[in-house]
Amino acid sequence: MLLKKVRDMMKAKTMRIDTLWVEAYQNRSAAGRAAADACEGFIKTLFNKKESINIIFAAAPSQNEFLLALSEKDIDFSRINAYHMDEYIGLAAGDPRLFAHYLNEHIFQKRKFRSVNMIDTTVGGAAACRAYDELLKQNPPDIVCMGIGENGHIAFNDPPYARFDDPEFVRIVKLDEASRIQQVNDKCFARLDEVPREAVTLTIPRLMSARFIVCTVPGALKADAVRCTLYNEIGESCPASILRCHQDATLFLDADSAKWVVWHDKGTGILSAEGGR
Repeated sequence: MLLKKVRDMMKAKTMRIDTLWVEAYQNRSAAGRAAADACEGFIKTLFNKKESINIIFAAAPSQNEFLLALSEKDIDFSRINAYHMDEYIGLAAGDPRLFAHYLNEHIFQKRKFRSVNMIDTTVGGAAACRAYDELLKQNPPDIVCMGIGENGHIAFNDPPYARFDDPEFVRIVKLDEASRIQQVNDKCFARLDEVPREAVTLTIPRLMSARFIVCTVPGALKADAVRCTLYNEIGESCPASILRCHQDATLFLDADSAKWVVWHDKGTGILSAEGGR
């Protein structure tokens, strides 16, 4: 009902591909607001059943508009435990390029959460994995708020290394060069040689275990990744394609990221986009 209301109000294009809902809006701001509206609805639905909930957040410029809109919502954030999905290995504590710094600036310091739980890679990658794995086992995620990388990654599960059947929930990964280049494209780092080569990431099974997924992917640089997500065979060569198997995930796009999408009103099924399969 909430998603229908958002679509009606903002005149979104919408359809379903496999089990994944896809919505596109005229610009980044509208897509971010729609994603925040959906997330608010999921939060309040869960609040009717649970005293507190667990949300995992992504840290990337693609999340700017979504996080701004969410931070302004009339939500009792004191009932939310916050987590994030990946962090660089090798940056010093307090480095402004850490994902923890981004999330503090964009949402965690704006509202009073029940708890904010950071991946602390300054203790070493292996120790960080063990600590976060134990934390998430005790507090399984209810909602994941994510984006998609230019190479189709989710969190830092890059195509060369992503596993849909990963036995771990948190692990150390090597960063694909395409992921590292994206960090420069996003102006998070000035040069490629500044981008760390390893990170701690939540794995695909852990991300997919959440009850709801809100995936916000604006911008022309993400158009090819969106096309692969929606039209390629579901597989690890495009990790984000797994979203088409989740039972309650929605992909929020703007006009630029949706430029290869072919829209239909049949409610289900896959149609080819120009340049797609």
